[in-house]
Amino acid sequence: MPFDVLTMGRVGVDVYPLQTGVGLAEVTSFGKYLGGSPTNVAVAAARYGHSSAVITKTGRDPFGAFVRTALDGYGVDSGFVGTSDIAPTPVTFCEIFPPDDFPLYFYRLPKAPDLDIDPGELDLEAVRDARILWVTGTGLCEEPSRSATLAALAHRAKAGPTVFDLDWRPMFWSDPSQARAYYAEGLRHTTVAVGNLDECEVATGEREPYAAAKALLAAGVELAVVKQGPKGVLAMDRDGSVAEIPPVPVDVVNGLGAGDAFGGALCHGLLSGWDTRRTVSFANAAGAIVAGRLACSDAMPTEAEVDTKLREASLASTDASSERRV
Repeated sequence: MPFDVLTMGRVGVDVYPLQTGVGLAEVTSFGKYLGGSPTNVAVAAARYGHSSAVITKTGRDPFGAFVRTALDGYGVDSGFVGTSDIAPTPVTFCEIFPPDDFPLYFYRLPKAPDLDIDPGELDLEAVRDARILWVTGTGLCEEPSRSATLAALAHRAKAGPTVFDLDWRPMFWSDPSQARAYYAEGLRHTTVAVGNLDECEVATGEREPYAAAKALLAAGVELAVVKQGPKGVLAMDRDGSVAEIPPVPVDVVNGLGAGDAFGGALCHGLLSGWDTRRTVSFANAAGAIVAGRLACSDAMPTEAEVDTKLREASLASTDASSERRV
């Protein structure tokens, strides 16, 4: 049967400090978690009961075995996880300085196995038939991953919801100035674009939220989702309808997994046939939940948890409005 959500791209092991507010030089204990943005999106989709899989590669090492075991444990199909001999499975460290400072240290050089995906290795039937295909900007940063990502998009030909997570990581590009041209090619084959203001600016040259959303629509997508951090989320459809979603209050523990939780919840809303406002509101609340937790993959919420968060946010908003009227 076709997968509900098929993602493609980065995978690795996240090593997060168990002490917050101190630098890595002072940290004495760590937690080990499955990581990589498209991998976390597949985990989040599975948490909502959807069949999901990720197209990626690990190294031939114990961390590669950990990735497969973790995916199986989360209910994510690991059948498209290949093995590359070019490098070990990537490891990512972070520092945690809540509420808004989370430096990342990627150990992916000179090249990560997940960038060694070749177009000839793709199961194009699975790509075409998946109810949602999810790709990232990182997949475009190097060959052969770039050609594989574009080949998957071209073969799918917008056969169903096709999401481009703009996912801008400048340290992965040997020449960041090339990114916009490849992003434009990716956008031409996708139906949904998701990114924060920095990522939208890289993709379109526009940073103002409304201008960025319009530029993404002009590039070929049908739904543009612009994440604005503490200012909430702007979503714009091709028919011109706009949804402005306010932020959900949260005591931030680690903001690094919030975008992946947002992505998995966005997929859930698209698969459920919800309208744009409901879908993006749900995704926004899911992101807030994970921002209040330490890990990424382990932290992905259930639908019941997100619904509870939405009710709490609605009550808080109603109480605040009542106080203002008084």
